[in-house]
Amino acid sequence: MTVLYPSPVFGPVHSRRLGVSLGVNLMPADGKLCSFDCIYCECGFNKDGRTGHRRPTRQEVHDTLRSTLLSMKEKGPHPDVITFAGNGEPTLHPDFPVIVDDVRGLRDELFPECKISVLSNATQILDQRVFDALLKVDNNILKLDTVSDDYIRMVDKPGGSSYDVRKIVERMREFDGRCIIQTMFMNGTHEGVDVSNVGDEFVIPWLEAVKSVGPSCVMIYTIDRETPSPLLRKATHEELDSIADKVRAEGIACQVSY
Repeated sequence: MTVLYPSPVFGPVHSRRLGVSLGVNLMPADGKLCSFDCIYCECGFNKDGRTGHRRPTRQEVHDTLRSTLLSMKEKGPHPDVITFAGNGEPTLHPDFPVIVDDVRGLRDELFPECKISVLSNATQILDQRVFDALLKVDNNILKLDTVSDDYIRMVDKPGGSSYDVRKIVERMREFDGRCIIQTMFMNGTHEGVDVSNVGDEFVIPWLEAVKSVGPSCVMIYTIDRETPSPLLRKATHEELDSIADKVRAEGIACQVSY
């Protein structure tokens, strides 16, 4: 069973990583639109989430978010974070940069202590407008599951043939530490192929890339909900703790969600 989120605003929900989170979903409420097609995505595969509906407009996002925040101001709970997430990749919205500006304005007006986060697969960071917008948020959270091209093609399944993880890592370095790297670790198989990425053959090259980026933090996590590929399994506590220890040994903060 897949999970789809209301649009343009959903929650608040309790996030394992971010606390009380009010979600901003820039994708249609009835389907998934993403530049990745991850085999572990709780929203399902792209082919199963086709939608005839449009994305919410900038004005719809602004008005719905303002109304929701005013209600939370009156009735609670107060949000810890406003998070761009939902049914696909938020930075694909053509108005993403100006929507970020709108959200910052509403946050500053109504909940100035609240953080703004973006959960992104990083596919659009080569676009200067997206890059500049991500520099304006408090938590610029970028996906990097591995540095293996073969693994990315099998597990993250980027659309088209132009995705190059080396270029993405190079661009991540240009954030100059103003980013958070988020990585899914898991076990299991997909279409008869082992997709476990918790062994040193994956972790060590990934860690070298992380060190070269120098993020403010690394978030590592594992499967939490049903996945569209049925034979995936959670990474164990021991596996995640071992990876976190390696990250921290390099002087980089690491948050673990089991």
